[in-house]
Amino acid sequence: MIDSEQGQDEAAVGRRRRNGIAGFAGGFVVSIAFFAFFPGLPHVIDWGAIIVSLAVGVGARWAVQKWLSG
Repeated sequence: MIDSEQGQDEAAVGRRRRNGIAGFAGGFVVSIAFFAFFPGLPHVIDWGAIIVSLAVGVGARWAVQKWLSG
């Protein structure tokens, strides 16, 4: 019985990790696309855009994990 509970916990951790990675990737890609294609901005991806996109990705990952944990 304990082994099956541990297996379920590992599955939940794996699912939460995959969803967090997907949230990070989605936030990063959307923010990079914003900086690349939004009219009025210079269409150059510089270090500032990369750092902001990483921050948005981390925020998206946090939001997804918070939302899924209930």
